[in-house]
Amino acid sequence: MNRYKLILSAESKSEWPVENYLYAGSDSSCGLYLNDETVEKKHALIEVRERGLHIKDLRSPNGVFLNGARVFEAQLSDGDLLGLGNQELIVVDSEKSQKEFTLKSQNEYWNKQLSHLASVAETQFPVLLLGPSGTGKDVIAQMLHQHSKLQQNPFISVNCSALTETLVESELFGHVKGSFTGAIADRKGAFETARGGTLFLDEIGDLPYSLQAKLLRALENNEIRPVGSDRSIKTNVRIIAATHQNLYHKIREGSFRADLFYRLNVVCVDVPALKERLEDFETLVYQFAKSMRVRFSHGAILALKKHDWPGNIRELKNVVARASALFPKEYILESHIDILLNKKEKLAHAATGTMYLDESANSQLSVIKEIEKQMIIKRLMANQGNQKRTATDLGMPKSTLHDRIKHYQIKVSEFRT
Repeated sequence: MNRYKLILSAESKSEWPVENYLYAGSDSSCGLYLNDETVEKKHALIEVRERGLHIKDLRSPNGVFLNGARVFEAQLSDGDLLGLGNQELIVVDSEKSQKEFTLKSQNEYWNKQLSHLASVAETQFPVLLLGPSGTGKDVIAQMLHQHSKLQQNPFISVNCSALTETLVESELFGHVKGSFTGAIADRKGAFETARGGTLFLDEIGDLPYSLQAKLLRALENNEIRPVGSDRSIKTNVRIIAATHQNLYHKIREGSFRADLFYRLNVVCVDVPALKERLEDFETLVYQFAKSMRVRFSHGAILALKKHDWPGNIRELKNVVARASALFPKEYILESHIDILLNKKEKLAHAATGTMYLDESANSQLSVIKEIEKQMIIKRLMANQGNQKRTATDLGMPKSTLHDRIKHYQIKVSEFRT
């Protein structure tokens, strides 16, 4: 069976398989014969190459059009619309067409979002993945790339929170030799390395504010300027960004640019926490257990399911890995779960028959929390409710201050004049 074929869009019964190569034209000797006066006798050459199906315009006056744009030579992908004169053909890659977007869920809300991702993958639009840490946003990003027309090209991931401001700029845009201490040679950045492919910007919410304007210009103008360089470089990447941060809140507090947010937020995917999609819990456990060669009893799975899972799927995967390491070739029972989850209080209770409770420590903790609360209130009063200045005075990130204000139920509006 031939992998590639071309189908006349106006008449789905007319199709031409491509085994090695064929000429497209109005000459009856052409393998792809189109009886149309707007098509040249030998209009184009279509051939199978190492990287897939390829088309070359044979200097036809009316040209060859790929998805509405005139081309002289181009790589073809499944679903492309090919125009020869007045004739339009659809490119079919049977191998690609048979691949399914395998991410599915038994949770109705999440599965509905996943069902749209196959069509999203086929586009070049930016995608913004929002959700708690450990929910698998990186897995979704890779799946989007693997099911896109860019799948043969690089997938480059950059963690925006893991590097200093100088290094993040160099990591994204590259640098020239001597541009800063340690720059001993020219270096391509992620935009250049990912050329023609997908650039995944993980933890975009932690990108320094000073770099957000440069990233916005890169996205809007499709060009970057390496650190220390006086010339710009054209770029060609598809952007997928992800963050666990509340970007709406960061925009309100002034630490994330609204224009960058709207540039990234073309297609938004809200990835739920594990506790919000417990319908998939057993499936995930079996999936990890199979790959790590460990078996869980039904009671053990039910015990695991009661856990809050603040670390989400990443934490679950780690627990299964821990079971494989601590209890190799054993059947994991409910009695193993406290050890796997590191529940020290329950272990103490099992050993002594009493629940360990340090009332003195709890009392001291309450005093410390009250002191912290009063310090926040005092600085908010001094700064008339300005959270940015208050966070600076207290020496903490604005996001941490926001969490503390929410935890202590402090009404910031009462301090504003």
